[in-house]
Amino acid sequence: MFSRVLLLCIVAVSTTAGWGQTIRLESALPPVDNPMKGLVPYAGAANDYFPCSLEFQYIAYGSLVKGYDEYDWQPLERLLDDVASRGRQAIFRIFLEYPGKTEIIPEFLIRDGLKVHKYLNTNSQPPKPIETPDYEDPNLRRSMRNFISALGQRYDGDPRIGFITAGLLGTWGEWHTYPRDDLFASKVVQEEVLDAYASAFKKTPILLRYPMREGVANQAANVNRPFGYHDDSFAWATLKTGKKDNSWFFMPALESAGALDKWRRHPIGGEIRPEAWGIVFDKKPSNPKVQDFDQCVAATHATWLMDSGIFRKGQSETRKKRAAASVQRMGYHFHVPQITFRQRDNRELDVEIQIENRGVAPFYVDWQPVIGLIEKGRVIHAQPTAGKITGILPDEPPTVWRETIELPIELDDQRQQPYIVAIRVPNPLPNGAPIRFGNRTQDMHVEGWLTLGEWQHSKN
Repeated sequence: MFSRVLLLCIVAVSTTAGWGQTIRLESALPPVDNPMKGLVPYAGAANDYFPCSLEFQYIAYGSLVKGYDEYDWQPLERLLDDVASRGRQAIFRIFLEYPGKTEIIPEFLIRDGLKVHKYLNTNSQPPKPIETPDYEDPNLRRSMRNFISALGQRYDGDPRIGFITAGLLGTWGEWHTYPRDDLFASKVVQEEVLDAYASAFKKTPILLRYPMREGVANQAANVNRPFGYHDDSFAWATLKTGKKDNSWFFMPALESAGALDKWRRHPIGGEIRPEAWGIVFDKKPSNPKVQDFDQCVAATHATWLMDSGIFRKGQSETRKKRAAASVQRMGYHFHVPQITFRQRDNRELDVEIQIENRGVAPFYVDWQPVIGLIEKGRVIHAQPTAGKITGILPDEPPTVWRETIELPIELDDQRQQPYIVAIRVPNPLPNGAPIRFGNRTQDMHVEGWLTLGEWQHSKN
């Protein structure tokens, strides 16, 4: 059946390189749980009520940091191994203060004179006691710089990690101590943390809470730094409203910072506001303050978002169906519209692959694509591509990969059985799912591979 369909799609072309054929491929929707994108639950085994490829967790600074150069990585290792056991990547944030939690600040810093402010945090609902460290303390600053350096040395590029939200400073690690703004870290301390992250992480994406331009009082500029952003009031305080008191909303903040194009190089993530959990996917959300989810995704170019609501048991099928359709619009959505084969000789086949991105954002980490030949349901040859999956932007002409397959054996001119040419973008996590394309022939012949077409050797 497949061969007949392909024959209808083949267009003969004249080339200086010899005989060739162009095949146009049909589109389809990619899976909801494509890797490194979509809705994100808190880490744990009981989160299978909606498809996902990422899990999130907070980690207390004091659970990892035991001295100025002494660390216990086991809490983080347990998290990463647990999430990876389900074939997913982890997102995490390390915090120094959290309403209602104690023993977060390492004891050795307190012994060395670190001042801790204890008060009732009225920004938490309900209000809870909190312990805010003196961020100007030189020992704490030294500890944070050393920790970020050690974290990057150990974990930058770790396939178990999807994204890291910078954390460390402020309530929940969100870079504010509202309403006690007087207790937040100075610009000097913020810049030390930003410098440390930029130096320590070259592969794993780091995301910041607030986009900031130069010249903002008490806030360090970050717009020209190699970081993405996370909107933690998504679909509640995301879109521009025109009201003056809403200037802190995410899109106005991006615009003010001159960071509207940041998504082209660095990811946008975040958390759907808790008041909007679940209901944001209803046709008419019960809370009128909830902003349109799809409009928010289109405006921000969001790749991933936490949303505990949709992962709760008992969500209606209608809500889950609407959520799935919205998730498929998030992040990347790769589609191959056509490919061209050009046979050079008995041992080499040129393949020209067009790839377009029908999503709202690129893919941000450098996973290595592979091109191969399939025969009788198994891959008989595979080789890495020269083309990269990163940097393929939406709403642009297709990216063209030109690959040459060195055939594994001399071909018999009388061979009647065609080869099947296919590509795959494997997940570096051993049990993680590969990127799947928005094509009907994805997984058609071998699981995880996109069938590009049948190629029949022809005598030159």
